[in-house]
Amino acid sequence: MEPAVEGLVGRYFPERQDEIQAFAHFLATAGIERGLIGPREGERIWDRHIFNCLPVTQLLPEGTTLFDIGSGAGLPGIVIALARPDIQVTLIEPLERRVEFLKEATVGLNIEVIRGRAQDVKKSAHYVTARAVAPLEKLKKMSWHMVKTGGALLAMKGESAAAEMVGVKNAVLHEIELEGVGLGRIVELRKPT
Repeated sequence: MEPAVEGLVGRYFPERQDEIQAFAHFLATAGIERGLIGPREGERIWDRHIFNCLPVTQLLPEGTTLFDIGSGAGLPGIVIALARPDIQVTLIEPLERRVEFLKEATVGLNIEVIRGRAQDVKKSAHYVTARAVAPLEKLKKMSWHMVKTGGALLAMKGESAAAEMVGVKNAVLHEIELEGVGLGRIVELRKPT
């Protein structure tokens, strides 16, 4: 592992360095073999897939519950769980082959995996996260029932974040830059108390 990556792993995953390294290896091997991430993504696992999930962890209070919908390869859910072991994370994914991948990736970790579509899940959490699942308005429709009163939907977005927020009431854009990680854009929709 490159010294720069090793330093960031030590900083952002102090209690779970071995686990995040194992997950990165699993993503770069089984994740590519099973088509969960692109064949050329192996060299960019840390920057593009793991470290860019970290900014959302800054918006999560200690001891909260979180659902990661459309979890796919476990991003950002597994990264959040390993960076913030104080948070109870549940991964929600409708596709069976991805659920099998998630179950293998979370062996020995305190992470629940649910097979199902977000709109069909009857449980709720303080926070719901999503990365590359759907446009903001659609994402809200499919997941709002899962957000507890006073909680929030946290959508990880790219450069189009501001454009997606147009017409969505009470959407707040957080631009969070972490040292060594770069800028993360998270759109927050808070459910009123």
